[in-house]
Amino acid sequence: MVTLADVARLAKVSTMTVSKVLRGTGAISDQTKTRVFEAADELGYVPNRLAGSLSTQKSMLVAVLIPSIADTIYAEIISSLHSLLDRASLSIFIAESQMDPEVEERQIQELLSLRPAFLVRSGGIASTQRTQLLLQRFDVPHIQIWDGDDPQGQVTVGPSHVEAGKIAARHFLELGLGKVAYVGAETQLDLCASRRMDSFIADINAAGALVSVVTDPDVPRQAESGELLTRRLLEEGPKVEGIFYLNDAMAIGGLRVLLKAGCRVPEDVRVLGFNGTSREQTINTRLTTISTDGHRIGEAVADAILASVGGQVAESHILCPLTLDPGNTT
Repeated sequence: MVTLADVARLAKVSTMTVSKVLRGTGAISDQTKTRVFEAADELGYVPNRLAGSLSTQKSMLVAVLIPSIADTIYAEIISSLHSLLDRASLSIFIAESQMDPEVEERQIQELLSLRPAFLVRSGGIASTQRTQLLLQRFDVPHIQIWDGDDPQGQVTVGPSHVEAGKIAARHFLELGLGKVAYVGAETQLDLCASRRMDSFIADINAAGALVSVVTDPDVPRQAESGELLTRRLLEEGPKVEGIFYLNDAMAIGGLRVLLKAGCRVPEDVRVLGFNGTSREQTINTRLTTISTDGHRIGEAVADAILASVGGQVAESHILCPLTLDPGNTT
């Protein structure tokens, strides 16, 4: 763990000077401040904001960093995680990255300053170099969730998004579709969605079918974006027989546009979502989707944490199953 003394040695100042600079106190020259901040950044130093209050205690805090608590799949994960950890007197502290690497970096620094017992972090984000440095140098067990294709930390729990793309492609090909589309957003930030998309496109192309891609880096992964991009697909692209959406929310938005445009679903166009979060909101139209169980992911993370607390070695890579949940849109 990097200490104040380490920063002081690199900056060639006293530990008291480093402390004053980082706390914003004292009359310190701008040149010295710059040296201290640069040394702290280079070493990946994180201030201990709980120093003293936890000096004689063991931290009972589990820090959790996810893209958004508003995303149903993460809400499921948090719900199960909190329920199981609460029984063991472990508390969770939740922060959001909004899929932004710079926000993720700031949030990780803030979370690590709390000296948590564990850090649970969603993968699939193009993290900054400093984020990677913090994760490598800080002595806190790191559990990665959601991204099962790129294991990181002591434990990784999540589905394979490459496999999800293959499931989607296989489903459309088995239906005999020759012209399909992928509709998504923010795939440059969401590496998991990018893997699903690339896998889907590769398998469709390998089978000799055609695939149109409609994505936008500047719109969120929500129903309104599904509406916007589906309108764009209908206006600009060739007529397609099936659409694979980034998630269920975008698929629901896309369905609104398709039905309003007079397209019969599934007779004219098949619609497939991902993550299964629309299941409990269905009335008449039940979206066909590729599902993974968020509650099961939360339980697996809690089991890994509790095993570690009990001195046991948890399984390092837990791939969560994906299922094709048939609805009436394909």
